[in-house]
Amino acid sequence: MRLYPESAANQLEFDKVKSLLVTHCKTVFAQQKAANLRIHTKKEYIELELNQTQEYKLLLQQSMYFPNDFTLNIQKDVKLLGIPGAMLVSEQWIHLRRLTEEANNIFRWFDGERRLAYPALARVIENTYYEKVIIELINEVIDETGNVKDNASEDLSRIRMALYKRRNDLRRMFEKVVAKLNKAGYSAEIDEGFSNGRRVVAVFAEHKRHVKGILHGESDSRKTAFIEPEETIPLNNEVFSLENDEIREVHRILRALTAKLSVYSSLLMGYLELIGEFDFIKAKAKLALDMNANLPNLLDKAHLELKDAYHPLLYLYNKSSGKTTIPVTLTLDDQSRILVISGPNAGGKTVTMKTIGLNQVMLQSGLLVPVSPISQMGIFKQLFIHIGDTQSIEFELSTYSSHLQHMKHFIEVANGKTLFFIDELGSGSDPNLGGAFAEVIMEELGRRHAFGIVTTHYLNLKVMANRTQGIINGAMQFDEVHLLPMYKLLVGKPGSSYTFAIAERIGLPKNLINRARNLVDEDHFKLDKLLNRTEQDLQQLDIEKKDLHKLIRENEKLKKEMEVVMDKERHRQQVETLKQQNQVTEERLTYLKDMERKLKQIVLDWKKAEDKNTVIKNLQTLLFKSPEKIVVNKLAKKVDTKFKETKTTISIGTLVKLKKNYQVGEVKEIRGKRAIVQIGMLPMNVELSDLVAVEKIIEAES
Repeated sequence: MRLYPESAANQLEFDKVKSLLVTHCKTVFAQQKAANLRIHTKKEYIELELNQTQEYKLLLQQSMYFPNDFTLNIQKDVKLLGIPGAMLVSEQWIHLRRLTEEANNIFRWFDGERRLAYPALARVIENTYYEKVIIELINEVIDETGNVKDNASEDLSRIRMALYKRRNDLRRMFEKVVAKLNKAGYSAEIDEGFSNGRRVVAVFAEHKRHVKGILHGESDSRKTAFIEPEETIPLNNEVFSLENDEIREVHRILRALTAKLSVYSSLLMGYLELIGEFDFIKAKAKLALDMNANLPNLLDKAHLELKDAYHPLLYLYNKSSGKTTIPVTLTLDDQSRILVISGPNAGGKTVTMKTIGLNQVMLQSGLLVPVSPISQMGIFKQLFIHIGDTQSIEFELSTYSSHLQHMKHFIEVANGKTLFFIDELGSGSDPNLGGAFAEVIMEELGRRHAFGIVTTHYLNLKVMANRTQGIINGAMQFDEVHLLPMYKLLVGKPGSSYTFAIAERIGLPKNLINRARNLVDEDHFKLDKLLNRTEQDLQQLDIEKKDLHKLIRENEKLKKEMEVVMDKERHRQQVETLKQQNQVTEERLTYLKDMERKLKQIVLDWKKAEDKNTVIKNLQTLLFKSPEKIVVNKLAKKVDTKFKETKTTISIGTLVKLKKNYQVGEVKEIRGKRAIVQIGMLPMNVELSDLVAVEKIIEAES
């Protein structure tokens, strides 16, 4: 990304974000990459970095283990491995083995479904591979402590075996000499020691001439002499010679091992970078969790559609202080490219501007940003910024001259892929003349299709933004009742500077404030007052809108609860109806079975009886008996104990009983030959002919 001026990123405090990122890095590779974080313009590269960070963030949120525990900086050791004739020593081999094992763990982690589940992270290992020969060669020669194994070569095995035997011989011989000297009273408090790698005995200085051997030296007090006894000299010579042979053989083996593995120097360097790359991605993911950052939808064009965007550093500061951070929501697209923010001083205009700029720079650096995940952010090729007093002593430029120099560069270089930020456009000169120049500059930037944010107090810029296509107004809200800024951006309307309100808050004398009001142009004052009033009305509408939405949500909740109750009541009535129908069916079946049994009995009687007339009479009685109530409805009995039928005409408010299922309800409405009866919670539409008027039986007091 092209920046103007060169300090543009630092003016947006991007350097502080990089410093926070460095603190999360464990490897030197990651720390260097974080410190030199670049701002990119290619969508493919940015998208890959963002997806890698997002995938690692998910790993951290799910507390999943990822094998990136190797943090040692062994870049020099790996480079030394590739130099002909070089030799790596024990500790270096331990580090190389750990590096290779860590690389193996990473490759194994991506086996199976994880490679498909985390495709962006898998891209890191795409162009490399794991070589098991490296571990095998190291393990053949080096043990767990970093020493060369005895069986690394036949010569080394033979030398160490001989050395072991000679040292045992030397130890036994030396013990005899020491015992002899102790018996003679010649040895000092320290019986033995080593001098120049040879075993010596400590004797009192006055007895040194009585002990045959080689004098190796005396103590600082000159009271003790260190003598190599003549009995141990041949063995000491043999041990010394074997130790030198061992060193030469070990060096030969290590040089041979270094030469064998030198061909894998570049691969090992790749492992080191691979581990550093995962450490860098992990650091970005940790920073994202700290900032509550998310992955927005990335577009390959100049576009900004931010929902609940926070200033990353301000969010972290307020988070640690227990304060609330006010988010920014705005859209800059082809229809609305330039936003003019007005409002009182210290109301948050510059912070809002820096929030947009810093989030955009972070995104194009591959960092997740603290915005809602439904936000959409594009890619810009140029970022221009002009914030604060840029007076140039070197070129003897005044504040306004320097301001115009920056604006000259903006309008000459800006294009449709440019994102610019201008704080207090046109300030530093006569308000009328400065405002005119500011209007021309903004028109030119709009003509070049550049995207940007401008803060101003100039009234003509607010008016211009209201009538110029592609330029929109915005205002930082202000609580006029308490005379405090609200730090909330309202897009679509210009804002008042609240000059007189702030003067009253500070406590300037009212007579001075009134005199100042009289000096202001009447139309200008009326317009500022109108903006003031409009902003307060919008704030009130916003409050009422929130209350309305709250009531709507409560109403929806009550509606759902009522539907649940209605469904339960409807279900209860259906169950009750089915129970009654089942009861009637059972009684009819009983009746039919009884009838069948009686008919069978009559057939038997017919066959046996001599007097057929008696059987015929019984059959007539069974088939043509007088109508009787066969089914006894329990519900009807229950209802009849509580209600009695009346001859009252059915009207609205009358208690009625349904003839079919004996349910009792109240008539709510009569529609011709039908009535609406409220039974429990459920209204029913029933024919009047199916209803009987009833009244409740009053139980006599006992």
